[in-house]
Parts: sequence; C-alpha cells; structure tokens
Amino acid sequence: MDNSIPIFRSWAPEWLVKVILFSLILPNLVLFFLPLANINAAAGYYGSEPADIQYAVALFYAGYVGFYSLERRFFNYLATKEYFILFTFLQIITSLICYLTHEIYILFPIRFIQGMLFACTVNLSLSLMFTRLRSERAREISFSVFFGVLLCTLPFNNLVTADLIDAYNFNVVYKGALFSYLPCLIMLLLSMNNIRLNVRFPLSKLDWQSFVMYSLVLCLIAYIMIYGQEYYWLEDQRIRYSVIAIVGITALYMLRQKALKRPYIDLRIFRFRNFRIALLVLFMMYICRFASGITNNFFVSVLRFDPMHVSYINSINMAGLVTGVIIACCMTLQQKRIRYIWLPGFLLLLIFHITMFFLFDIQADDHNYFLPLFMQGLGVGMIMVPTIIYAISAVPVALGVSASAICLAIRYLGFCVSIGIINYFELFEKSRHYNAFQDHLTKIDPIVRQTTHLRVKHLLAKGLTHAQSIKASNKLLVRDINGQTQLRFAMDYYELMSWLLVGIILLIALFPYLNRTAVYLRSRRLSPA
Repeated sequence: MDNSIPIFRSWAPEWLVKVILFSLILPNLVLFFLPLANINAAAGYYGSEPADIQYAVALFYAGYVGFYSLERRFFNYLATKEYFILFTFLQIITSLICYLTHEIYILFPIRFIQGMLFACTVNLSLSLMFTRLRSERAREISFSVFFGVLLCTLPFNNLVTADLIDAYNFNVVYKGALFSYLPCLIMLLLSMNNIRLNVRFPLSKLDWQSFVMYSLVLCLIAYIMIYGQEYYWLEDQRIRYSVIAIVGITALYMLRQKALKRPYIDLRIFRFRNFRIALLVLFMMYICRFASGITNNFFVSVLRFDPMHVSYINSINMAGLVTGVIIACCMTLQQKRIRYIWLPGFLLLLIFHITMFFLFDIQADDHNYFLPLFMQGLGVGMIMVPTIIYAISAVPVALGVSASAICLAIRYLGFCVSIGIINYFELFEKSRHYNAFQDHLTKIDPIVRQTTHLRVKHLLAKGLTHAQSIKASNKLLVRDINGQTQLRFAMDYYELMSWLLVGIILLIALFPYLNRTAVYLRSRRLSPA
C-alpha cells in the first residue's frame, strides 16, 4: 500500500479521517451481538426459540471468520472509495431486510452475509488506520481501542437498546442500525479521493472452495454447540451427520491447504510455541468471558430485575472492560513480561467466579454485584489485547495474516464452546436439580404445607377465593423451584469455570518460558483481526 497517495481530500484533517474510519466500524460492531441484547424479545419476535437467536449471532461470527482471508482479494481488486461505498450500501440493504423480515430462516443467511461485510469493514478501515500510524506506540493503542470497543459491544448494546426494545418491537434496533450507516456513507462520498492504492489484481483463481469448506465447518461447529444438548448430542442424527461432515470437510481442507501454493491459511504458524500458548490463553479467556450472561439471567429470572435495570448494572462491567484495556495497553507499551499481564487478569476472573458463587441467592441488593462485575470486566480487558498482540508477534511478519485469521477462529471457537457449556448446564443440570427438588418437595412435606398455608392466608386477605388462592400458591411454589434450579445451575457452572481458571493460572505461573517473554508489534502492515 502506497501511503504517499492521499486517500482523503486535503481539507480533511487527520483526526477527522480517524473518526470517519472508526464511525464505519461502530455500526457493524453494534450489529454483531445485537440479537443478544434481549434474547427473549428477539425469540418472541421471530417466533423461534432462544437457541435460534444464539445461532443467528454465531452465523454473523462465522461469516466474519470465514471471509476474513478471502476478503483481501477484493480489497486489492476494487478501488478504496468504491469498495467502501459498496459494502456500506450492502450493509444498509441487509439491515433493511432484517428490519422487514419475521422469518428466522431468512434472518440466518442475512446474518452470515452481514458477518462477511463486517470483515470487509474491519479489514479495510483498520488497515488504513494501521498503515497511517508511524510508531509502535500508536499501533498498539489502535489495537487496544478497537478490541476495547469490541469487548464493550455486548453491554453497550444492552444499555442502548433496553429502552427501545421495551417500548417497540425488536426489529426497531435494525432500523436504528440502518440509519446509522447514512452519515458514514455521506462522509465517505465527501472526503475520499477516487484513487487506487494497490495494483489491481484480477479475481481469477479466487480460492472460493477453501472459503466454502472453512465456513461450512464453522457453521456446523456452532450448530453442534448450540443445539447439541437440546438434541441429546450424538443420539440425534442431525448432530451425528454434522460431526461426520466436520471431520470429512476438515480432512479435505487440510489436504487442499498442503497442496496449494498460496494456502488460504498458512498452517506453518502452529510450529511456533508462543503462538500455541497464546491460542490456549485466548480460548480460555473467551470461554470465561460470557459467564456474565448467566449473571444477567440470574438478575432477570431470580431477582426479577427489569432489562433496563440490568443494562444499567452492566455499565459497571463495561467500565471494568475499559479500565482493563487501558491498563493492559500501558503495560504492553512498557514491554512488561506477558506473565505479569495474564496472571492478574485471570486472578481477577477467578475472584469474580468464586465471589459470584457465594452471592447467588433468591434475595439480594444490586449493589452487591457492582464490584464483582467490575472485576470481571477488568480481568477480560487486561487479557484480550496483549494475548492477540502476543500471538501475532510470535510468528514471522510474513505469517501475520494467517496468525490473525487463526486468532479470530479461536475466539469464535471459544464463543461457541462457551454457549455449548452454558446450554449443557442450563438444560441438563437445571432439569436434574428440578427433578431433585420434586423428589423432596411433596404436599405432605411440613415446610411445603406451612409455606402454602401462609400464602393461601395472605392471598385470601387480598380478596381471592379459596380455590384461586390454592391455585396461585401452587404457581408461586413452581416459580420458587425454578428460581432455585436457576441458582443451582449457575453455581455449578461457576464452580467449573473456577477450576478451569485455577488450571490456567497454574500453567502460566509454572511455565518457565513465559518469564522472559515480552509483547511487542513489529510490522506496520499487520492487519488486526
């Protein structure tokens, strides 16, 4: 890329250029986890189940991961301005379709396409920003800003959309996303020169076969992780066929990559020990990152907080994320050893999980959860950016693109596995605890009889008839049992995560090579993923 050619007009100062580029990324980041802003409202709107909404998010992620490596060919083929205008216009069209449709099976392919367009936006915007930054310090700050915003996407979506979803239908959030692209499009038309920064490479020999195979594997992994527990894993033929398809397509994909002169993803990156360690840490962090979703369900289903209240509480978690990213950025700029960044981050996550294990109760004040949520955000924020920089800097500069692609795939895999673990505990462990409560709670149980008697007496005083009071009391008993099963499954999940965190902390503390390893970036041409 030739940086001597001015891509933006002379009247546009440097700060405005960065604002324009970042404003292109922001609406796409909001679209990323948008269906999870209120998963029950989304499921109700599309007439589907919550697992379908999770799969819609996973398809967006799969489109991003699968198209990441292929997108560079289109970047080199199209002029920068027309490329920006093309994918921004396509994002507007896909947002319009999401706004108009009520069918979940129309939403699925559109979400995958949105993920592909997100890859175009992120790669082009960050590549332009990255190559304009002359110093290592500026490049690492840019990494931190982008990934910090990416980490904050979920709590930010909850905060911004809670009032909208409460007042309107769920699809109004897509309407808002649709209009948010228009200012970006206008600024692009006004500020960019109609020039080409790269030599135009034709789209011949486009490796679309690798893209299709890679994307199919990613979509099938998400399908198994999200629907596996619901279908009883390998007992269902859909899951069995999906596993067989993953094994077969992966084998063909690996053979194809070895035969290609220019592989879709260069597998030589796995020869580097630091890169493999970074992938393990990133995978573990992403599994632990989404534990806050169980906390949000606890707030809604047990403590009976409304979604707006939950979104305000999550702003504490967002503050922790921002603080953690800033601290990690400062430590990275000082070239601190990676162990001194990872250990505090994972210790904070461990403290969060242990604290929440003892804070789960049927009655509690919201301020009791402020500090744990802040610690969870602080821990995730400290781990994310240094780990990705560590992974990319662990391989030669020529393999940096493949390293970025694999880091992206590992984050996707961590996201899918975390959903799979949560669904396992929610569907299997929750039902197990529910059956255990049913075995012990009977109509002749003294505590049940006493509680039922007090509730019937209270309801009679409110004006209900005796039959209505008995019926309402039984419903309240079922609600209490559901609340207890929610607590027990959350505690089981957090206990498992605590043991996993203990294992990764011991690995970091005892692995001697990490003691003399620092983090730094070596190339201005690295494209962050």
